[in-house]
Amino acid sequence: MKKILNDPEKYVDEMLEGFVAAHPEFYRMHGDSGKVVARAEKAKAGKVGIVTGGGSGHLPVFTGYVGEGLLDACAIGDVFASPSADQMADAIRAADQGAGVLRLYGNYGGDIMNFDMAGELVEFDDIECTTVLLTDDVASAPPEDHAKRRGVAGMVYAFKLAGAAAEEGRDLEGVTAVAQKAADACRSIGAALSSCTVPQAGKPTFDIADDEMEMGMGIHGEPGVWRGKLRTADEIAGEMMDRLLAETPLSSGDRVSVLVNSLGATPPEELYILYRTVKQRLEAAGATIVMPLVGRYATSMEMSGVSFTLCKLDDELEALLKAPCNCAFWRVG
Repeated sequence: MKKILNDPEKYVDEMLEGFVAAHPEFYRMHGDSGKVVARAEKAKAGKVGIVTGGGSGHLPVFTGYVGEGLLDACAIGDVFASPSADQMADAIRAADQGAGVLRLYGNYGGDIMNFDMAGELVEFDDIECTTVLLTDDVASAPPEDHAKRRGVAGMVYAFKLAGAAAEEGRDLEGVTAVAQKAADACRSIGAALSSCTVPQAGKPTFDIADDEMEMGMGIHGEPGVWRGKLRTADEIAGEMMDRLLAETPLSSGDRVSVLVNSLGATPPEELYILYRTVKQRLEAAGATIVMPLVGRYATSMEMSGVSFTLCKLDDELEALLKAPCNCAFWRVG
């Protein structure tokens, strides 16, 4: 294992210490656990709070999207490990401004269990909570089993759209409805060229040959839909768009935002090579692209690979996407 670290057991603690120290205008630690990050300045009283949580190793997801027009707080676990229920409860308390809190996160068993327990804990504080799960990974289950799908980079759009709705002053029911609408509008798929190494494990999560790739692999190394020889950028992008468009039919006049996302090690140059094909396919379908995102938005440590996310917009979602937001990793307006 070649990593720049001190003690693998302190990897996340030291990362968060540096993270907050580097961006004090956006982030602060909350509580005593050292695993809850909140906005540097609390939101105004009466605003619906939005929290997320999950394992470390995916920056900017999860902690990076705490900020104005986005999230209010986040609980972060060890690399690829869920935060505890107590940490999630602390995040909910940090986000609460008296109008209730939306829990917005990916569809993973440990996160669901601990967020449910956290909801029970904050009932004693009279904090009303709602939940929206992201299930955007089309490779992880067929359409008829949509509820079993993993949540991946689609959560970036959900954070933005729900965060804008909360900043507008919508109530908990309204913010939750926007978050669910955003989740329903997103479809994602990834392709991996290499593994990554969890510091505490000290070895690659999975083995893949230098001349191979895997289509549909999850952000923790979950199995994809096929493994085979590495293909060209146009072939990779073409198949990924085939799979996304099969579930997001587009026609003339439709408006869509697209995220071409590095899973960690893929450089911007290669993302832009892929974006050529993405743009061609969307325009061929008659769709208009709104605010395309190309870069590192949801990673998997140092994995080499890419994910695409389509977010089909209506007037409401487009306006919320264009609304101001500000954090260390994304600024609009």
